[in-house]
Amino acid sequence: MVSQAATKSPNILLILNDDMGFSDIGCYGGEIETPNLDRLARNGLRYSQFYNTARCSPSRASLLTGLHPHQTGIGILTYSNGPEGYAGNLNKRCVTIAEVLKQKDYKTYLSGKWHIASNLTQPTDAWPLQRGFDYFYGTIIGAGSFYSPNTLTRGNDNIEHEAESDPSFFYTDAISDQAAAFIRDHKQAHPDKPFFQYVAYTAPHWPLHAHEEDIAKYKGKFDAGWDQLRESRLARLVQDGIIHPGWQLTDRDPTQPPWTEAENRTWLLRCMEVYAAQIDRMDQGIGRILAALEESGEIDNTLIIFLSDNGACAEDIPDGVTARELVDELMIAKAKTRDGRPVRFGNDTSLMPGPEDTYQSYGVAWANLSNTPFRLYKHWVHEGGIATPLIVHWPQGIAERGGLRHNPGQLPDVMATILEVSGAPYPKTYDGNDILPCEGESLVPSFSSAYSARGPLFWEHEGNAAIRIGKWKLVRKYPDPWELFDMEADRTEMHNLAGQYPERVEDMAKQYAAWAQRCGVIPREKILELMKAEGGNAFWEEENQN
Repeated sequence: MVSQAATKSPNILLILNDDMGFSDIGCYGGEIETPNLDRLARNGLRYSQFYNTARCSPSRASLLTGLHPHQTGIGILTYSNGPEGYAGNLNKRCVTIAEVLKQKDYKTYLSGKWHIASNLTQPTDAWPLQRGFDYFYGTIIGAGSFYSPNTLTRGNDNIEHEAESDPSFFYTDAISDQAAAFIRDHKQAHPDKPFFQYVAYTAPHWPLHAHEEDIAKYKGKFDAGWDQLRESRLARLVQDGIIHPGWQLTDRDPTQPPWTEAENRTWLLRCMEVYAAQIDRMDQGIGRILAALEESGEIDNTLIIFLSDNGACAEDIPDGVTARELVDELMIAKAKTRDGRPVRFGNDTSLMPGPEDTYQSYGVAWANLSNTPFRLYKHWVHEGGIATPLIVHWPQGIAERGGLRHNPGQLPDVMATILEVSGAPYPKTYDGNDILPCEGESLVPSFSSAYSARGPLFWEHEGNAAIRIGKWKLVRKYPDPWELFDMEADRTEMHNLAGQYPERVEDMAKQYAAWAQRCGVIPREKILELMKAEGGNAFWEEENQN
């Protein structure tokens, strides 16, 4: 039961980070120093089987609306990928958490990445202020330089010039500091009103940008290499009770060599060190946000939720990718640094990542480490693509400290949970538009005890599809056939049981098909036809068809 100790509706702080693997942070078995997230876990709850939707924009749309992404107009990304359901723009058949909570007199704040509007330069009805937020500081686009990001916006106004003229600007810090300032300002201006704050980091999404002092902390931390580190992470996950000891560690990605045979190891280590530094910097900022909550006397009555938008990203930035593709077409980079030097794009092993004039990614093998012990990555809906850490902290509403919850859940459950704790009604109509029913199930029962009663979970992204019913998961890596796994015995998806249980496969596939039709999922073959006709939308789309 939710505590009645609070004298007003609880504040809600929703923190989402970008492209981080299941086991990167300290309290989920990782080597990266995250004392502030670890503190929240120690004094709250960790969930071992919570799921996102495998990609940036769809996860944000689902998280903020309580629907499946296709229902919201975000079927793939915010570039146009076809007809209704894939328009790349948040539609009017959904409401955001901010819109719902404003009905309960919440003040609403957003600091960070938006990435659910197709128009990146002109305010539309899919921008934050038009979707329930009173205040917005952040970026409309999904990725970019941490030193000088494109589409930096305050309210509805572009303020890229502020970053360009400030040699100390770093986007992760800016997100954190603005979030902390929002909390302090709220206490002064609206002391009797609850707030909803959405903090959406771009860290640790590529490019690999970080401060030298943060990178230096991880010198030598990963020298053992990905093979040994994957085994060490699994051991810690088992020891902490997050992973069952009977679940087998997945094989190293077959495209990657053993660490002992890897070339360019100095460069490879630097990539992982910068990636770790990106998460470390985020955690430092979360510490400042928590300090603002403590200073305002609000931390006990604030429901804090932390999670990641998808599994770790295995994309390589191709050598020689042109500025035109990244800067002019996709708007996810700038051609020059703030002081006029050209940005060097691509995973050039002679160029150490981290500084402003680089644009690189950490690659498949380290992403394989980040997703320990699971298979695959961002884009796919095997566990490596969709499993996320989930930390929930609320002293006045959760009595247990340091508890683990193994009941499955997914992003629409966040809206359902916030509806219950806030008492906000979920509308059938909003601003003259019919609103689709919330698809989530509240996590509030799990605040007091573990439970397993949850309806089916569904996923689809770029033809990759899955349904989970109880312990059974039916999953497909497009265009491969369905696989069936017993998630109680084999959550690492090592033993395909589809051949042993053909009737179960058939039944679950029918349930998936009914869901896909109801939610407007367009068959992947149709999407590929449209993309071929349009010439594709991004340099990595073609790579990820295989």
